Amino acid sequence: MDPFGLHPLPMASSHRGALSPACTQCAEGRKMVLFVTGLCRFRCFYCPVSPNRNQIDVAYVNERRITRDEDLLEEARAIGAAGTGITGGDPLGVVDRVEHYVRLLKGEFGPSHNIHLYTHEPNPEKLRRLAAAGLDEFRLHIPHYLWGPLAAQGGAYRAVLESAPDWGIRRGVEIPVLPEKEAELRRLLRTLEEIGVDFVNLNELEFSETNETHLHDRGYRLDPRNGWGVRGSRAVAEKVVREMRLRIPVHYCSSRFKDGVQLRQRLLRRAERTAPTFAERTPDGTVVLGVVEAARAADLGRWARTVAARVGVDPAGYRLDAPRRRVLLPPAELRRAAGRLRWPAFEVEEYPTADALEVERAPLNAAARARLGVGVAAGGT
Repeated sequence: MDPFGLHPLPMASSHRGALSPACTQCAEGRKMVLFVTGLCRFRCFYCPVSPNRNQIDVAYVNERRITRDEDLLEEARAIGAAGTGITGGDPLGVVDRVEHYVRLLKGEFGPSHNIHLYTHEPNPEKLRRLAAAGLDEFRLHIPHYLWGPLAAQGGAYRAVLESAPDWGIRRGVEIPVLPEKEAELRRLLRTLEEIGVDFVNLNELEFSETNETHLHDRGYRLDPRNGWGVRGSRAVAEKVVREMRLRIPVHYCSSRFKDGVQLRQRLLRRAERTAPTFAERTPDGTVVLGVVEAARAADLGRWARTVAARVGVDPAGYRLDAPRRRVLLPPAELRRAAGRLRWPAFEVEEYPTADALEVERAPLNAAARARLGVGVAAGGT
């Protein structure tokens, strides 16, 4: 079998050569995302980082805000993480923080916990320091205006990529595919083959809440057949991967693969470990719960016990969510009992994540419909 033959992946992704170990873990949902800062001096016009993080010095692990080291470790256990991807912003802008987290994760989960990092900054001193701390892999984001032979201005990127093997660390390049820059991309890939990097990842350029205006102003348009992808990005990536038979691994990752495979697998793993046993799980990784919301209850624990008794479930059949002032129950039992409750009762589909992002909710009683501002006659109980 030709190791550099074309290997298709779900959602129109593909690769030639072996995937990076970190990419394999991502596809399996076993990679934790550690967002160490939103600060970045490069300010790429296509940056997709959300407004509540972009150019703000905050840290998150998956969807959870980090306020203490234990937040990071708890989230790793919640998804059974085999590795961590460190991103931003630019992580090298807070290199002390990154080194702390690398040492923390390696100390807690051992040397097999694979850690990779994304950066725009070709800084050999910082990367060598992180390699000594235990970082397994870095991925350079080379600015699009430097794509080509990496001479002159691009020489700093070439130097880092050529030096990295001496530090005992894997090195690769990860960039979005700008559809109008196919020729420059091909020249860059030939250069990276000459250097002998461990891999190249090509990401589909995609629209986000943050970059939408910038992309439209530059003439980019949405591909109606491909989620939030930019028209032409996928076609160029697939053409390059198909036609260029390089001696280095090249992987194209579509925007739909990130949501439909990577995120979904991570959600399934987290639901398996953290969702209440009575929650109904969906194939997409979300969970369906019965939810009763508190009004002005001073003692939430006592209130939750009262709700559970009226629904008819034992102590193992409900869970108090104190931060959100609600009690979680089996949806079928709550549907049957909701009409007898004076508190708002809903059937809710949500992500099994720290922020419990809500997908959909359906009111189950009059109090719930009043809470939503709809007529009492609407819906059922």
